[in-house]
Amino acid sequence: MENKTSFLPREGEAQPSRCPDNSAFKQQRLPAWKPQLTIASVLSSFFLIGAFCLTVGVCLVLSANSVREIQIDYSDKCSDCSKLRENSSNWNKECHCSVNFTLKEDILGDVFMYYGLQNFYQNHRRYVMSRSDAQLLGRNVNIQRSYCAPFSTFRNGTPMAPCGAIANSMFNDTIDLYYNHNSSVIQVPLLKTGNSWWTDKNVKFRNPNSYNLSSAFAGTARPPYWQKPVYQLDEEDERNNGYVNDDFIIWMRVSAFATFRNLYRRVRRVRHFAEGLPAGNYSFHIAYNFPVTRFKGRKHVILSTVVWSGGSNPFLGIAYLVCGTAAILTGFVITGIHLKLRKKKTYFQKQ
Repeated sequence: MENKTSFLPREGEAQPSRCPDNSAFKQQRLPAWKPQLTIASVLSSFFLIGAFCLTVGVCLVLSANSVREIQIDYSDKCSDCSKLRENSSNWNKECHCSVNFTLKEDILGDVFMYYGLQNFYQNHRRYVMSRSDAQLLGRNVNIQRSYCAPFSTFRNGTPMAPCGAIANSMFNDTIDLYYNHNSSVIQVPLLKTGNSWWTDKNVKFRNPNSYNLSSAFAGTARPPYWQKPVYQLDEEDERNNGYVNDDFIIWMRVSAFATFRNLYRRVRRVRHFAEGLPAGNYSFHIAYNFPVTRFKGRKHVILSTVVWSGGSNPFLGIAYLVCGTAAILTGFVITGIHLKLRKKKTYFQKQ
């Protein structure tokens, strides 16, 4: 048998060194730039960073305040429909309500319509994972092995399309906007496509390959809370149907907070609305399908414009203002400490 201790050095032999080679790279002697932190460079950095953050923060806050926005809460105004929807046996009964409001000033430019939900938590781990990304890419997969349960199959074993809790809870109120102009009611033209990202319809969501959508989704069932199958989400536009439907894609982006808003429509700038929404009397006609009373939620419709910095959220601007103020205050504190220590050092040198 081979001796296992033969690798040990014999008596009198020098043990091999484990030190790195004596080279500039391994001994960390390569030339490098080393900043010399003087009091002038440190203070100038703090004050310049503070001034930059304050300038950007002021611009962002002013930009956010210039956004025109109106928010309408229709939770209480559609209370009759809400009571009807709380009873699951009335899932196939239609219920409509109207909400009137007035625009005192014109809303010029591109106008976006959002729906907002309050106290609706989408950040639960099981809720976030309850989807099948392979199915949303149009692949034929066994969804029973996914995280879609209990919204994966019906009792008879028919697979759901799409599966999962996120898709099942999709917001399905229908909201139309009307303008009262000279004793006549004009429906505001709204665009329901072009609201999602390019990567959504080309990378993340695709329909199964087939000559038509009804045959592509043959052998599947709609989610239990839906009123129609996925291939009939938009019966007017075949390109906005199935998994590539804009409303469905936007809903599948779960929110991190319990209060959020999702883009619903864009105002088409034609005829009376070429410049935006003129001042006057308006009304929302809502087909109420999404109940929120059981979880003490609220529903809103938001009409808003968009500026170069985004919407009306001033959080980013306030964050820049806070960081800039903190940097400038830190610079003043360091300046005071430096002057105090320099004065003390001069005093001892004179002694």
